Amino acid sequence: MATTRPRKSTRSKKPAFATLAKRLGAASILAAIVGFQASSCSVGSLKAPPSVPTLPSAPQAQQQTQTRFAACPQFFAQGVAPAVPAAPKQRELCYDAFAILHSGETRTPVFVAEKLNRQSILDADEKRGDKFFADARLPRAERAELGDYKGSGYARGHMAPAGDMPTPAAMAQSFSLANMVPQSTKQNSGPWAKIEKDTRLYASRAKGDVFVITGPVFEANAATIGANQVRVPAYLYKLVYDAQTGRAWAHWQANADSTKAGEPISYRELVKRTGINLLPGILQEN
Repeated sequence: MATTRPRKSTRSKKPAFATLAKRLGAASILAAIVGFQASSCSVGSLKAPPSVPTLPSAPQAQQQTQTRFAACPQFFAQGVAPAVPAAPKQRELCYDAFAILHSGETRTPVFVAEKLNRQSILDADEKRGDKFFADARLPRAERAELGDYKGSGYARGHMAPAGDMPTPAAMAQSFSLANMVPQSTKQNSGPWAKIEKDTRLYASRAKGDVFVITGPVFEANAATIGANQVRVPAYLYKLVYDAQTGRAWAHWQANADSTKAGEPISYRELVKRTGINLLPGILQEN
């Protein structure tokens, strides 16, 4: 669960290539270089799970947009919000206990940010509501509606969990469809619910603030639901950053009924998979 260590330098091995070139010749050295590069790329990285999202293009090549959230910087570590791949129809929304970057293209969050600590978890003992609503701050052409989820076979999956909400007002706000993604019902109530519970347990024992960022990841040609074509994510992630210890880790799960609990992944690996610099200036993604 600790932040990953930087890759070991491979510069000291470069002089060996000159000797190899003399002994093996051009064709052999080419094979040696390829083999060395392949092996060095795995140093210090986590093994990817069997299924990794197919993104439209390499995230590193996309222009990044620094989100601001001037009205609610308290939900981000050091007040700095994530840098995301540039895209149209993105809107920043502030609520009492969380913040959302919403996409009018997918009609879901890009990410949802929270700040948890011992006191907020102690306060999070509100009676769960069930009044889902379309957020009127979003244009109709950019938001999901209640009818989109009806009969879809998917749950309205909270990104900022209702169980995290410290006040009745925050609880009610968490049922905004801007905070939802079409989620596998079994995953939502099973392994994903456990991740949410474990995150609250960690925050309740932490010595300071714990920043949590949750969001969906979409594959190309993602399925959609409803008349408004709300996109169905292939994966969900939850980043946990302990500001007191500087430790960060992420949970990553396929949005499917067959999903099982798995080991957390590193922050670096999460940035690689999502293309989002979630903690800019705080942790290195490379």
